[in-house]
Amino acid sequence: MPPKKKRPALHAVTVLALLAGSTYLTVELRKDEEARTPKVQAVTDVPGLHNSTGQEGGKQKWERLKHPDRSVLRTEGGKVLATFTDGARTATLTGPGRTFTEPTHTKSRVVTNDWVRLMPETWREGAEKEKWFKDWYKEFSGSEEDDIFAMAFQYVEGAPVKKDDEGISYAGDANFGPLNPNGSSGNDLRLEESDFFDYLGIPYTFRDGTTIQPETMRARSMDCSGFIRTVFGYRARYPLMASDQAGDGLPRTANGMARGKVGTDVIKLKGVTAADRPKSIDVVQPGDLVFFKLDNRTKDRLDHVGIFLGHDADGHKIFISSREEVNGPTIGDKGGTSRLDGNGYYASTLRSAKRL
Repeated sequence: MPPKKKRPALHAVTVLALLAGSTYLTVELRKDEEARTPKVQAVTDVPGLHNSTGQEGGKQKWERLKHPDRSVLRTEGGKVLATFTDGARTATLTGPGRTFTEPTHTKSRVVTNDWVRLMPETWREGAEKEKWFKDWYKEFSGSEEDDIFAMAFQYVEGAPVKKDDEGISYAGDANFGPLNPNGSSGNDLRLEESDFFDYLGIPYTFRDGTTIQPETMRARSMDCSGFIRTVFGYRARYPLMASDQAGDGLPRTANGMARGKVGTDVIKLKGVTAADRPKSIDVVQPGDLVFFKLDNRTKDRLDHVGIFLGHDADGHKIFISSREEVNGPTIGDKGGTSRLDGNGYYASTLRSAKRL
């Protein structure tokens, strides 16, 4: 996706968002889910984790695995409880089963026991002995507070609007971007470059001091990388860069994310041609960012990114991303089925994967 154009700096604002609450109606956690009341939390770049929920009982054991280097927590009987990857803050925890659907655009149903969460620090071998991890795991093991998947589905078509205590609509049905006056169906129908602050409709000051103002025409919109920055950054607190060059944290574009230093490459980028398609994708784990090369006009740049969700009810590897064909985040089939396996449009254009 093309680099974000520069915008003038404006006054800083305090950004609030609600991170916890019930998931979108298509996410079936429990029959009484709709009766739950969202909680209010302030968003900062450095999470302040506190309080706790209980951990799963019984004896637990750790083991180290390679490719990529990671630590896996298991029950005494061998059941995987959680996976933590060196160099990444993303953790995958086993929890209550959930089903994610998007009936407007696909018959696919993602049934999963995986809960993807962001840790306050990057994982490293031996971190299980450190206090920050013990406190974090005690709080989130077994927790049903919104995770990356729940947040992602709060922007698909028909998702209800959610507002924070400042009246800012931080979730709800998102667009990809405004109509392109020079575009057409299947050919740049909608404009790219809509980021999370465009969706929110508020200026945002990044950690390097850069302040960017939203564009009115992009309100309630987020392109593919903007969607990732909304979910992982604004909602889950991963630090964000103002562009691909300015600041530290998650870059602005799909290409910047794929080639940047953040996270751990689980499928290394070899190139952008058809010959560079990964031979195997078995290493991809729920919550990983997956990167695609869709448009020859972007030359050697990767131009699309999504979040891998796991397998659907039919056994296919499914991801969610924001695209112009559906005008927003989707796991749907319009413009190409959202599968990483097989030889479909997105499967054949997959080039790399990263664990943040």
